[in-house]
Amino acid sequence: MTASAPLPVQTLRLADDRETEDLAAFLARLIHYDRAAAVRLQAGGGALAVFGRPPSFEVLAIRTARLGEDVELDVTVSAGELLESLGGADVTVPAAVTGPPWAGVLPPRGGWRELPGLPEVAAMHGAVAAAVTEFRTRDEALPAERRTRAERDRIGREIWSRTVGGTGLPLRAVHAAQSLGFLRPGVPVALLSAGVWLRLRTPFGSVAVRTGGLGTLSVTPRQAG
Repeated sequence: MTASAPLPVQTLRLADDRETEDLAAFLARLIHYDRAAAVRLQAGGGALAVFGRPPSFEVLAIRTARLGEDVELDVTVSAGELLESLGGADVTVPAAVTGPPWAGVLPPRGGWRELPGLPEVAAMHGAVAAAVTEFRTRDEALPAERRTRAERDRIGREIWSRTVGGTGLPLRAVHAAQSLGFLRPGVPVALLSAGVWLRLRTPFGSVAVRTGGLGTLSVTPRQAG
């Protein structure tokens, strides 16, 4: 008799309420930028990785959480439905959705090496603030006939594509990390590399960029909220 295939994971048990709160905060940030946001969930080895892509930043945001049990899972779901399911340690996994293109191109799990040249956190916060000010100044200086979305995106792309310190990390990755609450004063940060990927890692989450490109999005800066 042929054994039946195992049923998909229907629930996940997070390690404690703190993991639930941190995951909820991350999902709320994603939904703030995109109410229809989807996230890809990968569970294994007692940990859950949640991948999302906030609009405007052209990066992947990654939040991990400790699980109270070791289960295997790989599914793309609605970020809003997942957030609604959080109320305690037990999380109901929403129905799968058709994943956006980015969900099929994730960073590798291993093979990361640390790179030098990353500035201090305070300096990175300063660089983001200066970039936002520059964008606003240049936008306000545009004559009315040139104040179009295409022109504003061109200026934004020029500013946010600049690299940080002596690294190849684009400033938009730092902006995303700050806006998502990952980049906080006094926390340790590291810049990692694996193949075509760069990853800004903090204790609160990571931001990854693929140097080969993931398509073109608007890069008009948003206020970190």
